[in-house]
Amino acid sequence: MSLAQMQVSEKRISPVVMELSVEVPATIVKAEVDKAYVNLGKKAHIKGFRPGKAPRDVLTRMFAPQVQNDVANAIVNDTLPKILSDKKLTPVSQPNVEAKGVDASKPFSFTATFEVQPDIENVKYEGFELYRPKVEVDEKLVEEQLEGLRQRHAALKAPEPARPAQKGDVLSIDFTLSVEGKEIKDGGGQGVQIELGSGQALPEIDEVLVGKNVGDKATAEHAFPAEHPREDFRGKKGTFTITVSDLKERVLPTVDDEFAKDIGLDTLVALRADIHTKLEKNAKDRSETVLAEQIVDKLNSENTCDVPPSLVEQQARIMEQEVLQSARRMGQRITQEQYNALHTAIMADAEKKVRAGLLMAAIAKKNEFKVTDEDIEKGLAELAEETGKNVAKLRVEYREKSKRDILIGMILEDKILDFIEAKSNIKDGDPPKPELPASAPDAAASNEEKKEG
Repeated sequence: MSLAQMQVSEKRISPVVMELSVEVPATIVKAEVDKAYVNLGKKAHIKGFRPGKAPRDVLTRMFAPQVQNDVANAIVNDTLPKILSDKKLTPVSQPNVEAKGVDASKPFSFTATFEVQPDIENVKYEGFELYRPKVEVDEKLVEEQLEGLRQRHAALKAPEPARPAQKGDVLSIDFTLSVEGKEIKDGGGQGVQIELGSGQALPEIDEVLVGKNVGDKATAEHAFPAEHPREDFRGKKGTFTITVSDLKERVLPTVDDEFAKDIGLDTLVALRADIHTKLEKNAKDRSETVLAEQIVDKLNSENTCDVPPSLVEQQARIMEQEVLQSARRMGQRITQEQYNALHTAIMADAEKKVRAGLLMAAIAKKNEFKVTDEDIEKGLAELAEETGKNVAKLRVEYREKSKRDILIGMILEDKILDFIEAKSNIKDGDPPKPELPASAPDAAASNEEKKEG
């Protein structure tokens, strides 16, 4: 179908919503309807007629609604992408199409409504007052990391001589669970390992197991909360009957050169240096993140522009999924009330991120920022260092368009952030915390004092 034969008008309903009105001439509609009936006649099995021999009027009587729907879809699917390309329009949401009925003797009309990015002419991005947190690594943090490595590389051994359980010991237990006197068949376990005092077990279980020996039995009672995931547990009292089947204590390794070799480094000095380097990188990354967050806030406060709702929803889904996955990894359960508050906060944050992204894209366009092959190679090298993957394998992996686009987007964002930082007034230290308004009682008390004075 030729675009020149059609009547197309475009209208911005809002800065981020566009509407196209399209009218296709009757000659094209008739040709599409005729083609549809020819194709249908070849495939339709109609009683009393050989395949492909059914008259048009019979086909029309039996299949007119289907043909009209198929023709409407065919015209829209064929013309809309061409119109969007011709007018250089890039929807950021799936177009919502409303079409009138198809009549072979009349023009066919439809409208397509979709979200687009706003037109952004000028962006204020110079002279921001920003704060860069200092990158410092306290030796105490190095010691904490070393201690964490000791804990992870500790050996589990039975105490000699045998002794009662204490916090830090790893116990193997067999247990059953009864709720209000009724044993729960799937509520028990055999040979379950728990570390006392680590939070792995309920506090009531930890408490009764401290001081117990291998072979001892114990009983712990727990009041299940009203919002427990299992409906048959909610608000009820449970009784755990426990037997200690094994007891091990952690034997921590000595922090020396041999320990460093077990970790993969030659000496203790090298291990400390490696820990220090990693902590320093983490501190630098956190510092850059804080700086970037300030830029996002400043771009939003200094520039106003509408944002496409679908982009905000897409960003919010990504952020929400990350938060929920993190909560699940940490064993946290989010209530409906907490989720509602979380969703509201994430939607507000997602809108800020999307707006900042649109503003940064406008900055990049105006200043003609480019991502070169050299930039991509540098990005792949940094990714290889972070992930431990071979850079050659990453190079092959990132030939895939979606992954390559993500990498290019990240590189471009870093360039824009660096560009804005270079034009900002940056001070060392943490950003000042926003001042909290005086509470009503404090304000009232202050007013009373003034009256008495």
